[in-house]
Amino acid sequence: MLQSEIYDVAGFGNAVPRGSHPAIIVVDFSYGFTDAQYPTASDSASQMARTKEICDLARKRGFPVIFTTIAYHPWEVHKLPWLKKASGMAALLLGSRLVEIDVATGIQPTDAVVVKKGASSFFGSALSSLLTSAGTDTVVITGATTSGCVRATAVDAVQSGFNVLVASDCCVDRAQEPHKASLYDIQQKYGDITDADDILCWLNTLAKP
Repeated sequence: MLQSEIYDVAGFGNAVPRGSHPAIIVVDFSYGFTDAQYPTASDSASQMARTKEICDLARKRGFPVIFTTIAYHPWEVHKLPWLKKASGMAALLLGSRLVEIDVATGIQPTDAVVVKKGASSFFGSALSSLLTSAGTDTVVITGATTSGCVRATAVDAVQSGFNVLVASDCCVDRAQEPHKASLYDIQQKYGDITDADDILCWLNTLAKP
């Protein structure tokens, strides 16, 4: 049996219903992940450009745009288990340039910025409350990295009751293998993998809140 058939028989990969009140979650497009001078970064220029298109239109249509960034206090660096496994992340210190959102994303002063300590944008943060208070029913996820924080955010988003769309050409990883595998996994279990053009067309069909 082919891999696709295995998932079909198991009942995975169904299409996600799209609501009428979306929000855009831009995951960790901070300089620590976008500026190649830092070892934790990858080339994400094209992904940020496409994300900016989505964010610009979402704001114009009156939908929330929320950015996330990983940032640690110095005292946390030697205490958190994740930083023992992924020690390169310890450079993401509060107040440093690495945790600032890359201006190439087109971030605006009206956009919310959620500071997090782990992979998921929902874990230990106010993200779920922000989305709920805005009446959000569907989230569009972009950002870095696909196999880490994007995937973790997608998993927690659907578990928090939101329909999940992930724009594949707006996500980036340090290697193509985990990028592709994670997109496949999300498509089968947690959300729909689509692209910026589709998201832009969809946003234009929605009534302004």
